[in-house]
Amino acid sequence: MTTPNPFMEGISDAVGFVGGALTGYWAGQWLGLNIFSAGYDNASIGGILLVGLGGGAGLHLARYWRSKQKAKDADTDAS
Repeated sequence: MTTPNPFMEGISDAVGFVGGALTGYWAGQWLGLNIFSAGYDNASIGGILLVGLGGGAGLHLARYWRSKQKAKDADTDAS
């Protein structure tokens, strides 16, 4: 059984979150939703929502990838 590497967990979480948030930001820009517009109009709120959802999805994807890597390493160690 291997011990978790906190550095790899932190880096993969950060890359997943930032990558997902950027993807959400770019999707919002493509849809015409500017998170930096003056005031909190519907377009701004929608863009902020996409950035938040993208960041959460990216973090979830990074943790899923890490669990698959851990399972693959466990299979390799068992053989």
